[in-house]
Amino acid sequence: MKAVTVKEFHIPFYAKISIFFVGLFVFITILYLCRSIIIPLVFALIIAIVLHPVVNFFVRRKLHRILAIVLTLLLTFVVVAGFGVLLYSQASRFSESWPTLVEKFTLMLNESITWASGYFNVDATRIREWIAKSKGELINISSASIGHTLVSIGGWVMVMFLVPVYTFLILYYHSLLLDFIHRIFSAHNQQKVSEIIKQIKTVIQRYLIGLLIEFVIVASLNSIGLLILGIDYAILLGIIGGLLNLIPYIGGLIAVSLPMMVAIVTKDNAWYAVYVLAIHYFIQLFDNNFIVPKIVASKVKINALFAIIAIIAGNALWGVPGMFLSVPLLAIVKLIFDHIEPLKPWGFLLGDTMPTLLKIKLKPIRLKRTNKI
Repeated sequence: MKAVTVKEFHIPFYAKISIFFVGLFVFITILYLCRSIIIPLVFALIIAIVLHPVVNFFVRRKLHRILAIVLTLLLTFVVVAGFGVLLYSQASRFSESWPTLVEKFTLMLNESITWASGYFNVDATRIREWIAKSKGELINISSASIGHTLVSIGGWVMVMFLVPVYTFLILYYHSLLLDFIHRIFSAHNQQKVSEIIKQIKTVIQRYLIGLLIEFVIVASLNSIGLLILGIDYAILLGIIGGLLNLIPYIGGLIAVSLPMMVAIVTKDNAWYAVYVLAIHYFIQLFDNNFIVPKIVASKVKINALFAIIAIIAGNALWGVPGMFLSVPLLAIVKLIFDHIEPLKPWGFLLGDTMPTLLKIKLKPIRLKRTNKI
């Protein structure tokens, strides 16, 4: 019998690229279409990882596991509900004064345009027409648009009610889920799988607990600073600033613009907006040089380029929840890449470790002289 020779089949590079992009498109489409199912699950998974040490604390105190999970979720709900009541009460006061703030801001903007048109010799008629139209739209936000927004938020609230149920089940079936993950992989990969799972737990726990502490400190400092300046709605603006500060790079810019606009509208002296900017600047210095390195810092570091791309992509894919989930999920992806040999270059690309530049020394070329007869 003749030996059968098996020829190796190599997929062309263009075919690999095509398959990759088609698979990526299908994956992103699934994430978008199933966002109402996936987002609560992701939130529940992250919350379960954060609350797992608390559940183990109660279990070590001889409390039944189900009771320990229920008690942990109840304490978490009390804290979140108290924060929600505070935020709602402050937002209600702000919504009542919204039309007045729009009127004052429009008046100041008209005066500025009148001065600019006289100084630069520019016709301001069209600009004023656009301002009048925009003012009407902004005032309507406090009535019909806010009602529509509340309906949308109500839909999200109904979805987020699933989060405690998912969190309870993930905490209860914790050992079953871990055993399932180990069974997927072969025996010689078990140690690496255990190491990845352990590091993912550590990263999420340190990162999110650090973010919670950072939010409390930054929101408190913002509120105290605005209260000292006498800015209206100081507590609400401080809380919003603390929440926006959790969105890297982009949130800080929006967080300072809101209190500056309120200061310009409600105060007679424009210097108050400069004072708000100065207070925000010093709080950001304290946050970037002490809170983030000492409290929020984790083992996985993401560079600024891909952090911003992840935030924008998360917002396009899942909206505001996607902006908050993008950086933790990207950190998990990087951690997995760092432990898989073919994907290590991608993990290195996502990190913030700057390599030393390679210096190539070129040797001078010496031309030999030839004697021609």
